[in-house]
Amino acid sequence: MDAAAPDHYAICEAQLRERDRDVWLASLFAPHPARRHIHAVYAFAQECAEAPAKVSQPLLGEMRLRWWTDALSGPDSEAARAHPVADALLDTMRRFSLPLDELTALADAHVADLYDDQMPDVGTLEDYCRMTSAAPMRWAARILGAEPSPAMEDAGVALGLARVLRRPSGPLIPADLLAKHGATIHANAPPLRAALAELRDMALARYESARRAARGLAIGREALLPAALVPVYLERMTRKDYDPLRGLPEPSPLRRQWRLWRAARGVGL
Repeated sequence: MDAAAPDHYAICEAQLRERDRDVWLASLFAPHPARRHIHAVYAFAQECAEAPAKVSQPLLGEMRLRWWTDALSGPDSEAARAHPVADALLDTMRRFSLPLDELTALADAHVADLYDDQMPDVGTLEDYCRMTSAAPMRWAARILGAEPSPAMEDAGVALGLARVLRRPSGPLIPADLLAKHGATIHANAPPLRAALAELRDMALARYESARRAARGLAIGREALLPAALVPVYLERMTRKDYDPLRGLPEPSPLRRQWRLWRAARGVGL
């Protein structure tokens, strides 16, 4: 098979820079030969995550996500090779033997987002985070030549939980956690804040576990860098002006860049 068109990799980077600047900044610390492949896997993850916002009906979103699973699972097609992200991803998959089942599982996991159904329990939410946030970290680590590590899973779950808490339409809180605190997702009241605080503590505990595990990594630490911003976002929940029904406000770009720079040099995650 011919390699992906170079401009298709460039499109993946441009897309990531525009729509997920945190991940794009984190990727800059990866060695240059690996960087474009990391762009490809994260551009794919972004395409799947944004599917609900691009459709007017859930069925259309399911069709969009099904296109991805078909494109990755079937033989090369002109449609897949013409799509910049799909073309770059297919090339990256073959070069680094990325696991097809994990790639398709990521697309399938985002079907739940189309219906915005409440997750039944914390375990289900953590599984969702493993498929949607931890998996791209594992792929990035493989691209960097690193062996699998518990740090990837813990960092990915921490990042996924932080993303749930940052949702602009309000956090997606599991039903068992709401019931534990007697909270409702539609009322900005102390019970809801208590449920969110527990979810925040889970994310921070995962982050700390990842940080400890990362100390033993000889290579592949760059794959963990997107999770370095987890504490920066979650500390916004302690501010007096935090409104849980509106998601978390963005920290300043300068502060995020500074945090990533320190983490890339071994200060922090």
